[in-house]
Amino acid sequence: MGSGQNVAVFGAYGHTGRFVVAELIERGYVPLLLGRDQDKLVALVAAHPGLAARQASVDDPASLDRALDGAAAVINCAGPFATTAGPLVEAALRAGIPYVDVAAEIEANVDTFAHFADRARAAGTVVVPAMAFYGGLGDLLVTTAMGDWTAADEVHVAYGLSSWHPTTGTLASGVVSGQRRGGRRVRFTGGRLEYHDDALPTLEWPFPAPLGPQSVIGEFTMADVVTVPSHLDVREVRTYMTAKAAADLGASDPSAPAAVDDRGRSAQTFVVDVLVRSGGAERRVAATGQDIYAVSAPLAVEAVDRILTGRTRTTGVASAGAVFDAPDFLRALSTHLSLHVPAGTRG
Repeated sequence: MGSGQNVAVFGAYGHTGRFVVAELIERGYVPLLLGRDQDKLVALVAAHPGLAARQASVDDPASLDRALDGAAAVINCAGPFATTAGPLVEAALRAGIPYVDVAAEIEANVDTFAHFADRARAAGTVVVPAMAFYGGLGDLLVTTAMGDWTAADEVHVAYGLSSWHPTTGTLASGVVSGQRRGGRRVRFTGGRLEYHDDALPTLEWPFPAPLGPQSVIGEFTMADVVTVPSHLDVREVRTYMTAKAAADLGASDPSAPAAVDDRGRSAQTFVVDVLVRSGGAERRVAATGQDIYAVSAPLAVEAVDRILTGRTRTTGVASAGAVFDAPDFLRALSTHLSLHVPAGTRG
C-alpha cells in the first residue's frame, strides 16, 4: 500500500483525474490535487476533505515546482498532452521524482521519448508516457503475448468497444493531434511511423467470446504504435476500432460518459484483443473490462506504486512493457481486468 506518500495528480478534477484520485486513496496514497482552475480545485477538495489542492499552470514553471513540493511522484491527467506533458516532465525532473501520464496522443508520446530519454536516464528516474487504456494496456498485452520471442513480424491490437462516449479532454486532444499531422492519418509500418491520406478500410475482426466477430475500422491508429516499438523488435503495428465506437467518436455532437455505478463508471465495456505473428506462429491474448477511462486509473496508479517500491526494469523514458514485468502487472489488475489466453495459440 502507499504508506501515506503524496502523489501529485495534475488535472485532478478532470474525468480521468477523478478516477486516479479515488484509486490513489484506495491504495493508501495521499493525492495532491493540482490544476490551473482554482474553482474546480475547491469543488474537488469539498468532495475529498483533508486533501491539499495547489493551483499550477504549465506556462508557469515556478507554480509547477511549488505544486510538486513534497510529492513522491506525479501523474499527469490533463490533456492536450502536446501542451502539458513537456512542462510536467521538466518539473518532475527538477523535483527528482518519477512522472506518469495517461496520454493517448501519438505525437505527444513521440515527443516525450524524443526529448527526455537521455535526461531522464541521466537523472536515474522513470518517465512513463501513455500509461493508460490506450498505449499502456496494449503494450502490456503485446509484451505478455510475445513471451520469450525477441522479435515479431506483426502486432495487431483490436479494440472492441461497445461504445465510445468521449470526454471533453479526448475531443480536445484529438483536435490537437489532427492539427499536428495536418489532417493526415498515421500508421506504423516498415519499422517507422508513416503519415498518409489513404481511406481507412473496414473489415471484420474475430474478437473472442462473448463479443465475437465485429466490424472494425482498420488502421484506426492509437498510441500502441509508439509504445510497442519503443522496446520490441517489430516491423508492423496495426490497431483497429469497432465501427460502432468509431461512429460514436465521430458524431457531430458526441455525448459524454454517464455514470451507472457507485464508482462513477459508464456502462461501456471493452475487449482488447492482441495478435502477434512471427514466421508461421501466432500468439494471442485479450483483456476485457468496463469503462476505458476508469480502467486508466488502476493502470497509472499501479505503475506509480511499482516505481516507488522499486519494481522496475529500467530508468529513463520507457513504456509500460519495458519498465514493468508485464504478465505480473496484468495479474495485479485482476479486479479491473479479465485476461483471456486461448489454448493452442503459443507457437
